[in-house]
Amino acid sequence: MVCRVILASTSPFRRELLARLQIPFETAKPDTDESALPQEAPADTARRLAEAKARAVAQRYPDALIIGSDQVAAHGSERFGKPGKRENAIAQLRLMRGKEVVFHTGLCLLNSATDRAQVCCVDIHVGFRDFSDAEIESYLDKEDALNCAGSAKSEGLGISLLAYLRGDDPNALVGLPLIALCNMLRAEGVVLP
Repeated sequence: MVCRVILASTSPFRRELLARLQIPFETAKPDTDESALPQEAPADTARRLAEAKARAVAQRYPDALIIGSDQVAAHGSERFGKPGKRENAIAQLRLMRGKEVVFHTGLCLLNSATDRAQVCCVDIHVGFRDFSDAEIESYLDKEDALNCAGSAKSEGLGISLLAYLRGDDPNALVGLPLIALCNMLRAEGVVLP
């Protein structure tokens, strides 16, 4: 059995989530182009990029279980990435208010020794309240959500902007579907409680 676990991500959110499983792991930066392909559905983008991230670090770790994950938030044809700047976050939140946005979180567990890749996508449906511009400004004054897809951190104050969350694993919204990951790790022989 492969014992080394690598998280192909520098995200502090994914690192915190994986630490909950109490298994030793390392992190590695996956240098990948995160652009969607033309006409690619959001869930397909999330799955493809999750696997691409895992494969991007596989040569450095030839005998490891490598975890890749990516998230694409979408409402219809509109996609919401990490805003990066306050004005982008304001624009995103204005577009999302009063709507349901689906956060597609792709997950890949790659066994680099056997080249076996388990890949899935876990969707979380998020209903945003019809909040005011003043609430957007107040929220962004209090919480740094510029590195968060969709500009609202559900694990923090961003929960106050939401009307509901629907899905199989709330961890997927933060960036790493732990329930699916546990099943994948067990399939590779990792013992979890």
